[in-house]
Amino acid sequence: MRHTPEPSAIPCFDHIAVARTKRKLAEDSDRLETLAKAYKQLGSPTRLKILLALSQGELCVCDIAHVLGLSMAATSHQLKMLRDQGWIRTRHDGKMVYYHLNSKELLQALKNGLGFLNARLAR
Repeated sequence: MRHTPEPSAIPCFDHIAVARTKRKLAEDSDRLETLAKAYKQLGSPTRLKILLALSQGELCVCDIAHVLGLSMAATSHQLKMLRDQGWIRTRHDGKMVYYHLNSKELLQALKNGLGFLNARLAR
């Protein structure tokens, strides 16, 4: 069994940098928790596909189900999770419900993520 030394037993070479970094992490602590929860929601390839599909324009649940090859129930479940996060919105037209993106910033983050992945894969 490996012994992990206590943080206080590890020599610190730059006390100022360590203090500055700890202070910044403490300031960002709540936001990092929120960001981690958002990444957890985005951790589903199905939800990512829905968001990217909706980046092409609004779609009804049946069209999204066809695009993804999922049942209406499974698609509705994923849409509810995205709607609860505030990332998509609905528009009602009679009995039809259309979904569209509610966050240009999220779409940009997804595109940045895909760009990052493509650059790593190209190495």
